[in-house]
Amino acid sequence: MLLLVLAPKAWHRLSHLKPPALVWTPGGKAGHVRCRLLSRQGPGDTGRQSRPQGPGLGTRLLITALFGAGLGGAWLAARAEKEQRRQQQRTEALRQAAVGQGDFSLLDHQGRARRKADFRGQWVLMYFGFTHCPDICPDELEKLVQVVRQLEAEPGLPPVQPVFITVDPERDTVAAMARYVQDFHPRLLGLTGSAEQVAQVSRSYRVYYSAGPKDEDQDYIVDHSTAIYLLSPDGLFTDYYSRARSAEQIADSVRRHMAAFRSVL
Repeated sequence: MLLLVLAPKAWHRLSHLKPPALVWTPGGKAGHVRCRLLSRQGPGDTGRQSRPQGPGLGTRLLITALFGAGLGGAWLAARAEKEQRRQQQRTEALRQAAVGQGDFSLLDHQGRARRKADFRGQWVLMYFGFTHCPDICPDELEKLVQVVRQLEAEPGLPPVQPVFITVDPERDTVAAMARYVQDFHPRLLGLTGSAEQVAQVSRSYRVYYSAGPKDEDQDYIVDHSTAIYLLSPDGLFTDYYSRARSAEQIADSVRRHMAAFRSVL
């Protein structure tokens, strides 16, 4: 009788329960709890539990860095090899041009006889000009000695001998050369000679020069080609540098030639 009285109220309460609560399993309350837990799991949760874990962020970053470093190293090596090959091709082309072939005989600014063989075993930077030059020659000689000083500051490099050869033998005597070179570098060597000797060495290095007309003071300008020449320890013409090249660019080029040098004598 009591069940009949309470039944309408119990049914009314059951009718307000959410559908998941009505799913009963033989486990009773445990089944009810399991139903609630399952209902909270999203469709991706079960897959996430069984999916294998990949490498962590740190590992991925390390792999990426190593891969990038390997590519960078390979690129630098290829670039260095290409530059060395280009340098060798340039050197060979200049050598075939037969610049600076043969010997020369001149006097240095101390009056001693000098031949090209005297510089064998040394790197030489050589410039042709004249002591009465108003601007270009002093500027280029100053650039030349800047290169020499830069290379002197690096203990691992061999010394470079700076040389200045006149294209104005009429005025550039031994004494005039001695006064002129002392203003640039203590090791700058001035070379002069007779008109025939100067013409011979100028032809050898393909240097053009021509004296202009004299004014009322018997002064004149000498028009001449402007380039700095690099000779290897074998005494061979190795490279040349125009006025457009800076001291830093020339020094870099000389370093590369020194690193690639192999004697052919």
